[in-house]
Amino acid sequence: MFRPTRTRVRTRTFAALAAFAALGPVTGCSSPSGDGPVAPAGETRAQASPAAGSPFWIDPQSPAARQARAWERQGRGNDARLLKRIADRPAALWPAGDHPEAMIRKATGAAAGEGRTPVFVAYDIPHRDCGQHSAGGARDAAAYRDWIDRFARALGDSPALVVLEPDAVAHIVDGCTPGEYHAQREQLLSEAIVRLKEQPHTKVYLDAGNPDWIQEPQKLVEPLGRAGVANADGFALNVSNFQTDGITKEYGHRLSAALGGKHFVVDTSRNGNGPLRGDPSQAWCNPPGRALGTPPTTDTGDPVVDAYLWIKRPGESDGQCRGGPAAGQWWADYALGLARNSRPQ
Repeated sequence: MFRPTRTRVRTRTFAALAAFAALGPVTGCSSPSGDGPVAPAGETRAQASPAAGSPFWIDPQSPAARQARAWERQGRGNDARLLKRIADRPAALWPAGDHPEAMIRKATGAAAGEGRTPVFVAYDIPHRDCGQHSAGGARDAAAYRDWIDRFARALGDSPALVVLEPDAVAHIVDGCTPGEYHAQREQLLSEAIVRLKEQPHTKVYLDAGNPDWIQEPQKLVEPLGRAGVANADGFALNVSNFQTDGITKEYGHRLSAALGGKHFVVDTSRNGNGPLRGDPSQAWCNPPGRALGTPPTTDTGDPVVDAYLWIKRPGESDGQCRGGPAAGQWWADYALGLARNSRPQ
Protein backbone atom coordinates (compact mmCIF):
# COMPACT_ATOMS: atom_id res chain seq x y z
CA MET A 1 0.00 0.00 0.00
CA PHE A 2 1.50 3.31 -1.04
CA ARG A 3 -0.87 5.66 0.76
CA PRO A 4 0.99 7.38 3.59
CA THR A 5 -1.95 7.47 5.99
CA ARG A 6 -3.06 3.87 5.65
CA THR A 7 -2.83 1.30 8.41
CA ARG A 8 -0.84 -1.37 6.47
CA VAL A 9 -1.99 -4.78 7.40
CA ARG A 10 -0.63 -8.10 6.23
CA THR A 11 0.65 -7.86 6.94
CA ARG A 12 -4.31 -16.01 33.66
CA THR A 13 -6.82 -15.13 35.83
CA PHE A 14 -10.49 -15.82 35.41
CA ALA A 15 -11.13 -12.54 37.22
CA ALA A 16 -9.42 -10.58 34.49
CA LEU A 17 -11.36 -12.46 31.82
CA ALA A 18 -14.62 -11.81 33.62
CA ALA A 19 -13.78 -8.13 33.91
CA PHE A 20 -13.29 -7.92 30.15
CA ALA A 21 -16.49 -9.81 29.42
CA ALA A 22 -18.42 -7.53 31.76
CA LEU A 23 -17.44 -4.34 29.92
CA GLY A 24 -20.54 -2.52 28.84
CA PRO A 25 -21.41 0.74 27.10
CA VAL A 26 -21.10 4.09 28.81
CA THR A 27 -22.46 7.41 27.69
CA GLY A 28 -19.69 9.74 28.81
CA CYS A 29 -16.09 10.31 27.79
CA SER A 30 -13.14 11.00 30.02
CA SER A 31 -10.50 13.49 29.02
CA PRO A 32 -7.83 11.91 26.85
CA SER A 33 -4.29 11.88 28.12
CA GLY A 34 -1.50 13.53 26.15
CA ASP A 35 1.08 11.68 24.12
CA GLY A 36 4.84 11.71 24.50
CA PRO A 37 8.11 9.86 23.86
CA VAL A 38 8.65 6.13 24.07
CA ALA A 39 7.17 4.57 27.21
CA PRO A 40 6.03 7.91 28.71
CA ALA A 41 4.67 7.94 32.24
CA GLY A 42 0.96 7.29 32.22
CA GLU A 43 0.98 5.81 28.71
CA THR A 44 2.93 2.56 28.86
CA ARG A 45 2.39 0.77 32.14
CA ALA A 46 5.18 -1.27 33.68
CA GLN A 47 3.88 -4.71 34.62
CA ALA A 48 5.15 -7.42 36.89
CA SER A 49 4.70 -10.21 34.35
CA PRO A 50 3.51 -10.63 30.77
CA ALA A 51 0.10 -11.74 32.04
CA ALA A 52 -0.43 -8.92 34.52
CA GLY A 53 -3.41 -6.75 33.65
CA SER A 54 -4.25 -8.70 30.51
CA PRO A 55 -6.90 -11.37 29.99
CA PHE A 56 -5.63 -12.16 26.49
CA TRP A 57 -4.05 -15.40 25.29
CA ILE A 58 -0.35 -15.64 24.45
CA ASP A 59 0.48 -17.99 21.58
CA PRO A 60 3.43 -20.17 22.68
CA GLN A 61 4.13 -21.05 19.03
CA SER A 62 4.20 -17.52 17.65
CA PRO A 63 7.03 -16.63 15.25
CA ALA A 64 8.58 -14.50 17.99
CA ALA A 65 8.48 -17.36 20.48
CA ARG A 66 10.00 -19.79 18.00
CA GLN A 67 12.69 -17.28 17.04
CA ALA A 68 13.60 -16.63 20.66
CA ARG A 69 14.01 -20.34 21.30
CA ALA A 70 16.13 -20.72 18.15
CA TRP A 71 18.40 -17.86 19.20
CA GLU A 72 18.81 -19.38 22.64
CA ARG A 73 19.98 -22.62 21.04
CA GLN A 74 22.37 -20.66 18.83
CA GLY A 75 23.93 -18.88 21.80
CA ARG A 76 22.29 -15.53 21.07
CA GLY A 77 20.99 -15.22 24.61
CA ASN A 78 20.78 -11.44 24.75
CA ASP A 79 18.83 -11.24 21.49
CA ALA A 80 16.53 -14.01 22.69
CA ARG A 81 15.84 -12.11 25.92
CA LEU A 82 15.03 -8.97 23.97
CA LEU A 83 12.69 -10.84 21.64
CA LYS A 84 10.75 -12.17 24.61
CA ARG A 85 9.40 -8.63 24.95
CA ILE A 86 7.30 -9.68 21.95
CA ALA A 87 7.01 -13.43 22.51
CA ASP A 88 5.71 -13.05 26.06
CA ARG A 89 2.85 -10.73 25.09
CA PRO A 90 -0.50 -11.60 23.46
CA ALA A 91 -0.88 -10.66 19.82
CA ALA A 92 -3.78 -11.10 17.41
CA LEU A 93 -4.10 -14.04 15.06
CA TRP A 94 -5.01 -13.42 11.40
CA PRO A 95 -6.69 -16.58 10.05
CA ALA A 96 -6.06 -16.78 6.32
CA GLY A 97 -7.32 -18.80 3.39
CA ASP A 98 -10.73 -20.16 2.58
CA HIS A 99 -10.86 -22.26 5.73
CA PRO A 100 -9.98 -20.28 8.87
CA GLU A 101 -11.49 -22.86 11.20
CA ALA A 102 -8.38 -24.83 12.19
CA MET A 103 -6.42 -21.85 13.48
CA ILE A 104 -9.43 -20.47 15.32
CA ARG A 105 -10.37 -23.73 17.01
CA LYS A 106 -6.80 -24.41 18.06
CA ALA A 107 -6.44 -20.97 19.61
CA THR A 108 -9.82 -20.91 21.33
CA GLY A 109 -9.19 -24.37 22.76
CA ALA A 110 -5.77 -23.45 24.11
CA ALA A 111 -7.01 -20.12 25.47
CA ALA A 112 -9.98 -21.74 27.20
CA GLY A 113 -7.61 -24.09 29.00
CA GLU A 114 -5.89 -21.03 30.49
CA GLY A 115 -9.03 -18.99 31.14
CA ARG A 116 -7.96 -16.40 28.58
CA THR A 117 -9.37 -14.67 25.50
CA PRO A 118 -7.78 -14.99 22.06
CA VAL A 119 -7.77 -11.97 19.74
CA PHE A 120 -8.47 -12.48 16.04
CA VAL A 121 -8.53 -10.31 12.94
CA ALA A 122 -11.14 -11.07 10.29
CA TYR A 123 -9.51 -9.85 7.07
CA ASP A 124 -11.04 -11.27 3.90
CA ILE A 125 -13.32 -8.58 2.48
CA PRO A 126 -13.60 -8.64 -1.35
CA HIS A 127 -11.35 -6.13 -3.16
CA ARG A 128 -9.15 -5.96 -0.07
CA ASP A 129 -6.41 -3.31 0.15
CA CYS A 130 -7.35 -1.82 -3.26
CA GLY A 131 -5.12 -4.36 -5.01
CA GLN A 132 -1.99 -3.25 -3.18
CA HIS A 133 0.43 -5.01 -0.75
CA SER A 134 -2.28 -7.07 0.99
CA ALA A 135 -4.50 -7.56 -2.03
CA GLY A 136 -6.75 -10.57 -2.08
CA GLY A 137 -9.72 -11.47 0.05
CA ALA A 138 -12.86 -13.36 -0.82
CA ARG A 139 -13.63 -13.61 -4.54
CA ASP A 140 -17.17 -12.28 -4.16
CA ALA A 141 -19.96 -11.52 -1.67
CA ALA A 142 -21.14 -15.12 -1.45
CA ALA A 143 -17.65 -16.37 -0.70
CA TYR A 144 -17.23 -13.73 1.99
CA ARG A 145 -20.50 -14.65 3.67
CA ASP A 146 -19.41 -18.27 3.70
CA TRP A 147 -16.00 -17.32 5.13
CA ILE A 148 -17.53 -15.26 7.94
CA ASP A 149 -19.92 -18.08 8.75
CA ARG A 150 -17.00 -20.52 8.98
CA PHE A 151 -15.12 -18.03 11.15
CA ALA A 152 -18.06 -17.58 13.51
CA ARG A 153 -18.87 -21.28 13.80
CA ALA A 154 -15.25 -21.99 14.69
CA LEU A 155 -15.44 -19.48 17.56
CA GLY A 156 -18.34 -21.41 19.03
CA ASP A 157 -19.13 -20.54 22.63
CA SER A 158 -15.55 -19.59 23.50
CA PRO A 159 -14.64 -16.07 24.59
CA ALA A 160 -13.03 -14.17 21.70
CA LEU A 161 -12.34 -10.66 20.51
CA VAL A 162 -12.52 -10.01 16.75
CA VAL A 163 -11.21 -6.93 14.96
CA LEU A 164 -13.25 -6.78 11.77
CA GLU A 165 -11.71 -5.89 8.40
CA PRO A 166 -8.86 -3.43 8.86
CA ASP A 167 -8.95 -0.64 6.27
CA ALA A 168 -12.33 -1.62 4.80
CA VAL A 169 -14.30 1.44 5.94
CA ALA A 170 -11.44 3.94 5.71
CA HIS A 171 -10.79 2.89 2.11
CA ILE A 172 -14.41 3.78 1.34
CA VAL A 173 -13.86 7.24 2.80
CA ASP A 174 -10.54 7.94 1.10
CA GLY A 175 -11.80 6.74 -2.27
CA CYS A 176 -9.22 4.00 -2.72
CA THR A 177 -11.99 1.42 -2.99
CA PRO A 178 -14.00 2.14 -6.18
CA GLY A 179 -17.45 3.57 -5.59
CA GLU A 180 -19.28 0.65 -7.20
CA TYR A 181 -18.12 -1.57 -4.31
CA HIS A 182 -19.11 0.73 -1.44
CA ALA A 183 -22.70 -0.35 -0.84
CA GLN A 184 -21.86 -4.04 -1.07
CA ARG A 185 -18.94 -3.65 1.32
CA GLU A 186 -21.02 -1.83 3.91
CA GLN A 187 -23.71 -4.49 3.64
CA LEU A 188 -21.18 -7.31 4.04
CA LEU A 189 -19.62 -5.66 7.08
CA SER A 190 -23.02 -5.14 8.66
CA GLU A 191 -23.93 -8.79 8.07
CA ALA A 192 -20.56 -9.94 9.40
CA ILE A 193 -21.07 -8.09 12.67
CA VAL A 194 -24.50 -9.63 13.14
CA ARG A 195 -23.20 -13.11 12.34
CA LEU A 196 -20.18 -12.87 14.64
CA LYS A 197 -22.33 -11.49 17.46
CA GLU A 198 -24.51 -14.59 17.28
CA GLN A 199 -21.65 -16.29 19.12
CA PRO A 200 -22.46 -15.66 22.78
CA HIS A 201 -19.00 -14.67 24.01
CA THR A 202 -17.57 -12.88 20.98
CA LYS A 203 -16.78 -9.17 21.02
CA VAL A 204 -16.50 -7.38 17.67
CA TYR A 205 -14.71 -4.11 16.88
CA LEU A 206 -15.08 -2.65 13.39
CA ASP A 207 -11.91 -1.03 12.10
CA ALA A 208 -11.97 2.75 11.67
CA GLY A 209 -8.47 3.57 10.43
CA ASN A 210 -6.15 5.92 12.30
CA PRO A 211 -5.90 9.65 13.12
CA ASP A 212 -3.36 10.37 10.38
CA TRP A 213 -5.41 8.71 7.66
CA ILE A 214 -8.96 10.06 7.88
CA GLN A 215 -8.07 13.18 9.81
CA GLU A 216 -11.66 14.33 10.31
CA PRO A 217 -13.44 11.58 12.28
CA GLN A 218 -16.83 12.97 11.27
CA LYS A 219 -16.19 11.61 7.76
CA LEU A 220 -16.29 8.08 9.17
CA VAL A 221 -19.57 8.37 11.02
CA GLU A 222 -22.01 7.66 8.19
CA PRO A 223 -19.97 4.85 6.57
CA LEU A 224 -19.47 3.20 9.95
CA GLY A 225 -23.18 3.53 10.59
CA ARG A 226 -24.06 1.91 7.28
CA ALA A 227 -21.52 -0.83 8.05
CA GLY A 228 -23.40 -1.72 11.23
CA VAL A 229 -21.14 -0.35 13.96
CA ALA A 230 -24.21 0.08 16.16
CA ASN A 231 -24.41 -3.71 16.46
CA ALA A 232 -20.70 -4.08 17.24
CA ASP A 233 -19.07 -3.70 20.62
CA GLY A 234 -17.17 -0.74 19.22
CA PHE A 235 -14.51 0.27 16.71
CA ALA A 236 -10.76 -0.26 16.40
CA LEU A 237 -8.10 2.38 15.77
CA ASN A 238 -4.45 2.47 14.70
CA VAL A 239 -4.35 -1.09 13.34
CA SER A 240 -0.82 -1.71 12.00
CA ASN A 241 0.01 1.97 12.39
CA PHE A 242 2.22 4.02 14.70
CA GLN A 243 0.13 6.88 16.06
CA THR A 244 0.71 7.46 19.77
CA ASP A 245 -1.76 6.46 22.46
CA GLY A 246 -2.56 10.07 23.30
CA ILE A 247 -3.27 11.17 19.74
CA THR A 248 -5.28 8.03 19.03
CA LYS A 249 -7.37 8.32 22.17
CA GLU A 250 -8.17 11.98 21.53
CA TYR A 251 -9.32 11.06 18.03
CA GLY A 252 -11.20 8.04 19.34
CA HIS A 253 -13.09 10.14 21.86
CA ARG A 254 -14.22 12.49 19.12
CA LEU A 255 -15.40 9.59 16.96
CA SER A 256 -17.01 7.89 19.95
CA ALA A 257 -18.99 11.02 20.79
CA ALA A 258 -20.22 11.23 17.20
CA LEU A 259 -21.31 7.58 17.43
CA GLY A 260 -23.28 8.00 20.63
CA GLY A 261 -20.54 6.96 23.05
CA LYS A 262 -19.35 3.84 21.24
CA HIS A 263 -16.31 2.19 22.83
CA PHE A 264 -13.05 1.45 21.02
CA VAL A 265 -9.80 -0.50 21.18
CA VAL A 266 -6.34 0.72 20.15
CA ASP A 267 -3.50 -1.13 18.42
CA THR A 268 -0.39 -0.27 20.45
CA SER A 269 1.87 -2.94 18.98
CA ARG A 270 4.44 -0.64 17.40
CA ASN A 271 3.61 2.91 18.51
CA GLY A 272 6.11 3.29 21.34
CA ASN A 273 8.10 5.92 19.42
CA GLY A 274 5.17 7.25 17.43
CA PRO A 275 5.22 7.54 13.63
CA LEU A 276 8.31 8.13 11.52
CA ARG A 277 8.76 11.81 10.76
CA GLY A 278 9.57 13.16 7.34
CA ASP A 279 8.06 12.05 4.04
CA PRO A 280 4.64 10.63 4.97
CA SER A 281 4.62 8.44 1.88
CA GLN A 282 7.50 6.49 3.44
CA ALA A 283 6.20 6.39 7.01
CA TRP A 284 3.82 3.44 6.95
CA CYS A 285 5.93 0.58 5.58
CA ASN A 286 8.53 -0.99 7.89
CA PRO A 287 9.71 2.39 9.24
CA PRO A 288 13.02 2.21 11.10
CA GLY A 289 13.49 3.20 14.71
CA ARG A 290 10.03 2.21 15.92
CA ALA A 291 9.32 0.59 19.28
CA LEU A 292 6.78 -1.63 20.99
CA GLY A 293 3.95 0.25 22.66
CA THR A 294 1.67 -0.26 25.63
CA PRO A 295 1.33 -3.98 26.43
CA PRO A 296 -2.08 -5.53 25.75
CA THR A 297 -4.44 -4.90 28.64
CA THR A 298 -7.99 -3.99 29.53
CA ASP A 299 -6.67 -1.77 32.32
CA THR A 300 -6.73 1.37 30.19
CA GLY A 301 -7.81 3.90 32.79
CA ASP A 302 -10.35 5.20 30.29
CA PRO A 303 -14.02 4.21 30.39
CA VAL A 304 -14.38 4.42 26.60
CA VAL A 305 -11.19 2.54 25.71
CA ASP A 306 -11.95 -1.16 26.21
CA ALA A 307 -8.42 -2.41 25.56
CA TYR A 308 -4.96 -1.77 24.26
CA LEU A 309 -4.14 -4.63 21.87
CA TRP A 310 -1.27 -5.82 19.72
CA ILE A 311 -3.35 -6.29 16.59
CA LYS A 312 -0.49 -6.04 14.14
CA ARG A 313 1.90 -8.82 15.12
CA PRO A 314 5.21 -7.08 15.94
CA GLY A 315 7.93 -8.34 13.64
CA GLU A 316 5.69 -9.21 10.71
CA SER A 317 6.51 -7.17 7.62
CA ASP A 318 4.35 -4.40 6.19
CA GLY A 319 5.49 -5.27 2.67
CA GLN A 320 8.54 -5.49 0.45
CA CYS A 321 10.00 -2.14 1.37
CA ARG A 322 13.27 -1.32 3.18
CA GLY A 323 14.45 -4.86 2.53
CA GLY A 324 11.47 -6.53 4.12
CA PRO A 325 9.73 -9.74 3.04
CA ALA A 326 6.17 -9.89 1.73
CA ALA A 327 3.40 -8.40 3.82
CA GLY A 328 2.62 -10.49 6.87
CA GLN A 329 5.85 -12.50 6.75
CA TRP A 330 8.08 -12.77 9.82
CA TRP A 331 11.14 -10.49 9.79
CA ALA A 332 13.40 -11.30 12.73
CA ASP A 333 15.71 -8.31 12.36
CA TYR A 334 12.84 -5.84 12.36
CA ALA A 335 11.30 -7.56 15.37
CA LEU A 336 14.59 -7.31 17.22
CA GLY A 337 14.76 -3.60 16.46
CA LEU A 338 11.26 -3.03 17.86
CA ALA A 339 12.21 -4.89 21.01
CA ARG A 340 15.59 -3.19 21.40
CA ASN A 341 14.05 0.27 21.07
CA SER A 342 11.49 -0.46 23.79
CA ARG A 343 11.78 0.00 27.51
CA PRO A 344 11.46 -3.24 29.53
CA GLN A 345 7.95 -3.72 30.91
